[in-house]
Amino acid sequence: MMTEGMFTNYFLPGIWVTIQVTLYSAALGAVVAFVVGTLRTSRLWIVRFLAGCYFEIFRGMSALILMFWLVFALPLLLGWQLVPMYAGVLALGLTYGAYGAEIVRGSLAAVPVAQREAGVALGFTRLQRLRRIEIPQAWPEMVPPFNNLLIELLKGTALVSTITVGDMLFAGNLVRIGSNESAPIYTLLLVLYFAMAFLITRGMRVVERHAKAGVGQRTERRALFSRRGAPPPRSGGAAGNEPLTAGGSVVAR
Repeated sequence: MMTEGMFTNYFLPGIWVTIQVTLYSAALGAVVAFVVGTLRTSRLWIVRFLAGCYFEIFRGMSALILMFWLVFALPLLLGWQLVPMYAGVLALGLTYGAYGAEIVRGSLAAVPVAQREAGVALGFTRLQRLRRIEIPQAWPEMVPPFNNLLIELLKGTALVSTITVGDMLFAGNLVRIGSNESAPIYTLLLVLYFAMAFLITRGMRVVERHAKAGVGQRTERRALFSRRGAPPPRSGGAAGNEPLTAGGSVVAR
């Protein structure tokens, strides 16, 4: 039977390792996503080609096999051993960064052409247009798919247990062997992963609200469980776009 000591000595360190792997992989993946995603919008065909090659290669590559290659094959080629945790972070960051690069590319492509032309007319360089015009407007559109990708990354961290990294799954398997119980252990793992994913979702919703507010888009706060079929809020008069006074009459413009 699983005891409190087993949870404290195994699960808590495993939770911390999972959080670390998620944060480090997300940071690496974000850098890769923005670099490769912006390069795929370059005017130079060779830059787009190289960025596209990276995207296609790592999108079609198994993160698990890449971890095995980094841990078992790379030492045979270079003669030095990569720490398993760093190998897991590198594999997850490069793989999920490729998926994030397509999110960045699609969001940048959705920015109206007139906005880019305005930046050119103002004499902005390509980097200035990205920093001041395109990325600020594309960022609100990136947040929801990045939320989904971050949750997938969290669940993908379970792969690092196969290369002896002591994450939650690795700790759970040790406790299962020691307690000879499977159902309670794996049920607890399901609950833990769900709780962490739920916290990520709530945090990313806050980021989304701030991102939309930064570009002048109004967002409604959503409850924990939204009611379907609720009528949209009315902000004006009978036509929906005329403000009302206290007495109900339309204000003359």
